[in-house]
Amino acid sequence: MFRKNLTTSVMALIMVIGLVLTGCNGGDSLFQKSNSKEDERIKIVFWDDNTGPQRTPIWEELITRFEKDNPTIDVEYVGLPKDSAKAMFDAAIASGEIPDVASVYTSWLPEFAMRDALLPLDSYFSEWSEKDKINKGAIEFNKLIVRDRKLYGIPYTQNLDILWVRSDWFKAANLNTPETWDEFFHTVEMLSDKSNNRYGYTIRGGAGGSFQLQRMMYAYSGIETFFKDGKSTINDPKHVEFLKKYFALYQNYTPISDITNDYKAMVAGFDSGKIAMVQHNIGSFAEHSEALDSGQFQAIPLPKSVKGNYVAEDGNTIGISIFKGTKHPEESWKFIQFINSKKAQSFWNESVGQLPTNLDVLNEEWIKTSPHIQTAQKVYNDPNTILFEPPFYLSEYRTILNTIVDTGTQSVLSGKMNVEEFLDKWAEAMEDAQQQYDDTFVNSR
Repeated sequence: MFRKNLTTSVMALIMVIGLVLTGCNGGDSLFQKSNSKEDERIKIVFWDDNTGPQRTPIWEELITRFEKDNPTIDVEYVGLPKDSAKAMFDAAIASGEIPDVASVYTSWLPEFAMRDALLPLDSYFSEWSEKDKINKGAIEFNKLIVRDRKLYGIPYTQNLDILWVRSDWFKAANLNTPETWDEFFHTVEMLSDKSNNRYGYTIRGGAGGSFQLQRMMYAYSGIETFFKDGKSTINDPKHVEFLKKYFALYQNYTPISDITNDYKAMVAGFDSGKIAMVQHNIGSFAEHSEALDSGQFQAIPLPKSVKGNYVAEDGNTIGISIFKGTKHPEESWKFIQFINSKKAQSFWNESVGQLPTNLDVLNEEWIKTSPHIQTAQKVYNDPNTILFEPPFYLSEYRTILNTIVDTGTQSVLSGKMNVEEFLDKWAEAMEDAQQQYDDTFVNSR
């Protein structure tokens, strides 16, 4: 039965990828229009990296507005499920059946650029009258992490990992929200009641958990660099110390289902009243606000590190990129300009609950009256905050997180591997990737 289900799932994914690829530029599409008048219009294909009931309608509304302002351009929306989006982009790049323009995570830019899949945007951006409105730090970061130092994506939103907490639970228990890691672990225990199926926390042991785990580790340790003297800091003693405490929560103060929990399962547990605290980012605000009243939940920063300061991941943005094979770069750039305009960025970010990169939006009233946005700004604006930079430039970076760290987390939770072995294996994989990068791009110069 397991093999049958697995095969069915794989075949379904292949079919979905095939259907999506037929909607890309350069080929016949299931969505192409046959009306002769419509054919005179230029169509560009846009891929959204995170389709769903909360975000798809936002993109559809923005596309409608864009098409109204640009009556000669049609935008075909193709939504990709978040957990399989990267694989679908990879398949598209390998086959050459790529979209014209897409929403792309900053962490994907180095790999896509190395695969010669993206169109450099430097000349377009330099001539754009609104370029100074976009966060300069985010633009420079996007150029810094790619090998040729070119601009391959214009960030339209910025995120931050935080803790979502059930403020009504805290009030009922007469507890303050945690500001230190000691307070965090104590609070998890205090708010757990296994007999009533209530837990103080939930661990993301399933798909995508590696990203959150890494951010938690560095937020705890306060370590500023991923590599030091050629060695990864992943297996630093402070990270061993943290993970031993963190994974010890499993089953005692977190659900047994955590070992396979993905994002949706975590959110469902929090929103349904089973979980007191969940670590994610400010971008899940829309989902929580649909299920809970404003007085029932709030965002708080991850606790300060053992060194006494906040640590946040640098480059936690999503941007719009143009793929190199597009036949319509000018029209695609118009779409990028529109998405990064004040009105479009304001609409998207307010709807989702994330930080805009257009500086003009930061003065709008919704920014000032959104508590979770204020929490994010508190962290980013703190002069002592450290912005930790993961090695996005390593082409194996995401593969290591997906295949070694996600599976390794489950091995530790199930008792098949200890924390030291897990972190050593993770660090070794990163060091090998770094050595390969140095041999190929640094030492060969």
